[in-house]
Parts: sequence; structure tokens; C-alpha cells
Amino acid sequence: MSSIPLTRVGGRAFNHSPSSDAEAEYDRLRDLARAEAAKRNSCFDRAHQAYERGDGGSAKELSTEGKRHAAKMDEYNKQASEYIFRENNAPGRVPDDTIDLHGQFVEEAEDILEQRIRYAQRTGQTHLHVIVGKGNHSTDHVQKLKPRVEQVCQELGLQYVTEDNAGRIYVNLQGGEAVMPPLPPAQHGGYEYQGGQQHHHGGQQHHGGQSQQQQEQPDEIERLVSKLVRKLGDCCVVM
Repeated sequence: MSSIPLTRVGGRAFNHSPSSDAEAEYDRLRDLARAEAAKRNSCFDRAHQAYERGDGGSAKELSTEGKRHAAKMDEYNKQASEYIFRENNAPGRVPDDTIDLHGQFVEEAEDILEQRIRYAQRTGQTHLHVIVGKGNHSTDHVQKLKPRVEQVCQELGLQYVTEDNAGRIYVNLQGGEAVMPPLPPAQHGGYEYQGGQQHHHGGQQHHGGQSQQQQEQPDEIERLVSKLVRKLGDCCVVM
């Protein structure tokens, strides 16, 4: 995520009404990633089958091809993550003390949040509002990003609190208790705060969440095939 300016670093992918072009571009990138994931899965499945029938050369070749598709999948997902982040966190869309993680896969959100927290601490910021979504657009209406955000805060030793808007988390970046300060009457940039606090703690939704799980499933197969192919490396020659 190094291409995202740290000053802004911070289901439904957008937390605002996007243009049709913006939504289409985000969907296009995620669709390309899913297509590469399907090709990767096919290659790893065929590699395993080739090994089972004793064709180590084909198994190695298919495994290599699968890894190429995996790299393309990662690149498309990276582009989608950065694109949606820029859209949701553009100047004027959220205040400077807020980061919007809508549209991110869980692992993507974790990386972005850690960068944003460390930047904020280096620059003397006292708190951060993290928009994670309520899970209304996720499978079974389960919040996927919120548990990971809470985990990151716990690992960094930061106190946090769920705001009255259950899709937002307030994080104290100074290490003390997470007590939200009084809010001014109006916020700039058109984003309305919903302050207050519900639950104190120590220490996706996201577009395409099910597809992310599908992309991750073949990891075990890839490791198995790679291990088996290495065993055949000395005796098999790819023609």
C-alpha cells in the first residue's frame, strides 16, 4: 500500500453515492482478480491430478502457471484496494481524523489501518475514527472488518470504543482510555459524525467477501503441490 499517501491513509464498497464509472472500475478490478483466482485454482487442481498419475513434469509446469495467475490476482486486488481507498477517503469526503475502510478485504484493511495509526502517532494525532461498516451488505449481515480492527488495536496496545453509529470505532492513539471528546456542532467535508460511545474495550463488511475466501482456499493445495513437485525435481524433466 506504499503508493497511498500516508496523510490520507487511512457488501457495499462505497460509503457515499459513487459515480457509475467509479463503481464499475472497482468491480472490474475485483472481477479480474476473481478470474485470475479461478485460473489459479484450476492450475493447482490439475497439478495435483498430474502428480497423482505420476506426471511430475506436468505437475511442476501447472504449479508454476498457477503461481503466475496468483501473482496477477494479487496485483488486481491491490489496484482495487488502492482505488476504493482513494475514492472513499478523498479530501472532503471524510475529516482528517477519520479513515474509511469500506470495500477493503480484511487483510487489506489491516495493513492500511496499521500504516494510518503509525503515521498518526508520529505526527502527534490524538485519536482516529475508523469507519468499518455495520455489516448490512455482508453475508449474513456479519461485520467482518470490525473484529480485525479491534484486533489491531489490541496488538498495538490502544484503547478503543464503538461509537453510537455501530459502523464506526473511536481509537485513542495516546494509550489512555478511549473517551470521545465533545463534538462540534458541524463537521466539514459533508460527513456527519455520530458521536457517543457504547462499549469500551482494552488493548468486511466488504465488497466481495465471499470471493476473497474462494481466492484463499487453494493455498493448502499450492503448498502440497509445491512440496510434491520438489520431491520429483531431481528425476523429472519438463519436455
